[in-house]
Amino acid sequence: MPDVLVIGAGIIGAACARSLATAGLSVTVVDRGSSAGGTSAACEGNLLVSDKGPGPELDLAQLAAARWPEVVVELTAELGPSFPSIEYERKGGIVVATTESGAAALLAFADTQRPAGVEARTLSAAEALELEPDLNPAVTGAVHYPQDAQVQPTIATEALLASARARGAVVRIGADVTGCILGPDRRISGVRTTQGDLYADAVLVAAGPWSGEVSERLGVSIPIRPRRGMLLVTAPMPQRIFHKVYDGDYVGATQSGDANLQTSSVVESTPGGTVLIGSSRQQIGFDSTFSVDVLRQLAAKAIGLFPFLVRVNAIRSYGGFRPYMPDHLPIIGPDPRLSGLWHAAGHEGAGIGLAIVTADLLTAQFLGRMPDLPAEPFQLDRPSLRPYLEAA
Repeated sequence: MPDVLVIGAGIIGAACARSLATAGLSVTVVDRGSSAGGTSAACEGNLLVSDKGPGPELDLAQLAAARWPEVVVELTAELGPSFPSIEYERKGGIVVATTESGAAALLAFADTQRPAGVEARTLSAAEALELEPDLNPAVTGAVHYPQDAQVQPTIATEALLASARARGAVVRIGADVTGCILGPDRRISGVRTTQGDLYADAVLVAAGPWSGEVSERLGVSIPIRPRRGMLLVTAPMPQRIFHKVYDGDYVGATQSGDANLQTSSVVESTPGGTVLIGSSRQQIGFDSTFSVDVLRQLAAKAIGLFPFLVRVNAIRSYGGFRPYMPDHLPIIGPDPRLSGLWHAAGHEGAGIGLAIVTADLLTAQFLGRMPDLPAEPFQLDRPSLRPYLEAA
């Protein structure tokens, strides 16, 4: 019987499995689909500090910015040259505004970040065009964030799982969790799945936007809801975009609780030569209906940032679901209502970037060690979540 059963083989579950196994614990990962088959395969792979204001999430992101290069070196050494690169690139981000009011808000936001340790360099229009020559020259304000980075999210997830396996972790796919197994002391002792019962000393829910549904099956409620996002991908081309470039509306969209459709422009090149264009946010449950209107808005806003894109073909689109939390902070820690149950979920669009430090924080709590930053803001019983838990 393993020490920990991890529900979810996306990047959060993979990172937690690797971290727990590195600490000497026996781990089994279970997923109803395939590894990296959900949100981790339907996102951009952002590792951002630029979109976060001072507070616990920024603290996590800053720690992640330091940890990711270390983990990249570790994975490269462990998995060898035959394993695909996770394409870690500290390309930096440039946030731009195209109106005077937008520029004022953008610069004011950057002013709040600098005292918290964020590198945020205000750019003139000429300086922005030096860094991105094809940028719309009508920009009214820009800030450069050199700490922003990128990974290929699917490969990064598979690399973390491969590393966990090398440490003894077992990964079982195609097993849907259907219920909870309680011991005589009312502590969770395993789960029921479509492949039979699985037992463990502890259970960790790391199922991304499906974590709310999984938790309900285990007898508890957490306020995680799916928030859909869509992306466009262009045909490959010679590189003309050199940073992650997005408009200032993106920051507001990430922190908004509005369930209606919101779109903002996020544009960047990939090592394969394509350009990724995002992003949208919309709370419509798990409805995956193709939406031309959303893609039209994404394309129009991307052209507003980089006018040359009007002549570039889009070759495909894809979308996925982010795990939305009403207070915009993930849950990382034990569930006080059910002994032996743990959560690592609710990162919304920041899960790729925060996966490594989420795993570090979770493992430190699990082993009773002092974490690298306070765990209290990420606990399930924090004040900002109590109204939602009481309502449930």
